[in-house]
Amino acid sequence: MHDVIVIGGGPAGLSAALVFGRQRRKVLVVDGGQVRNAPASEMHMYLSRDGFPPSRLLELGRDELAAYPSVEVRPGTVLAARGAKGDFTVELADGTAERARRLVLATGQVDEPYDIPGLGERFGRSVFHCPFCHGWETTGKTLAVVTTVPQEAMLALYVADRFSDDVVLCTHGPLELPDEIAARVAKRGVEVITEPITGIAGDVDDLRLHFAGGRVLERQAIYHRAPTRQHSELAAGLGCEILDDGTVRVNELQETTVPGVAAAGDTAKLPAVPDAATLVSLGAADGVRAALWMDGDLFRSDLEESGT
Repeated sequence: MHDVIVIGGGPAGLSAALVFGRQRRKVLVVDGGQVRNAPASEMHMYLSRDGFPPSRLLELGRDELAAYPSVEVRPGTVLAARGAKGDFTVELADGTAERARRLVLATGQVDEPYDIPGLGERFGRSVFHCPFCHGWETTGKTLAVVTTVPQEAMLALYVADRFSDDVVLCTHGPLELPDEIAARVAKRGVEVITEPITGIAGDVDDLRLHFAGGRVLERQAIYHRAPTRQHSELAAGLGCEILDDGTVRVNELQETTVPGVAAAGDTAKLPAVPDAATLVSLGAADGVRAALWMDGDLFRSDLEESGT
């Protein structure tokens, strides 16, 4: 019986495991090896690691966990989880099963870029989802924002305000913008192209967007907030409440609505928060927060069971 099984070996999961390991908890981390920011060569806004390769961060994290003998990091995929607080069972794809008193879900989300030829394969390299993560590097460049969602036109206004005087909003087909947003887009001088995009070629600093009418738009970088989905259905299978945007509902302690189950990273958020944050630093912080409060819960449970 493990104290905790952490499902997911990204920044949130490894950070949670580090806290548990330092408190001498018996922990199993099941790492499927599929990390959302895998296409990115750099991560940003992580103090002392700005511009650091995200893959290298995870490598260093696993190395650090090796110093704690009560922590095991095991490659694998969890197919199902069941049970209740104090006794959960997880079933792995290799046919084995493991038990734990508590669970931490750090399985993350998956980006699903629009089905435009050339868009998905450039996602994370020359097609960026986040101006906080990539805005500095695109300062002064010619930019395109690709979206079919009216409210996402605000992203074009944001990058035009912060990073570039040459921003084009590409709606991949007719799109009726709210009057207020349309007025602001026009005032800012952001061109709007409503023709469908038939393909994207080139790479960073030399991108070409091809449109159905034959026009070719040359850009140096593209912003695209791709739709997302949960990487795993484990939270729903356990009975955790899922918010309307598909994220797992947690409270300020990273606890889900199922006792004994916490969730960390971009898989989960507080109901009052508009979007699940995608920053590596915030994912790591969520993992630490989940582990701190869960360790206290385990401690209190041990006191009650021992009659101390």
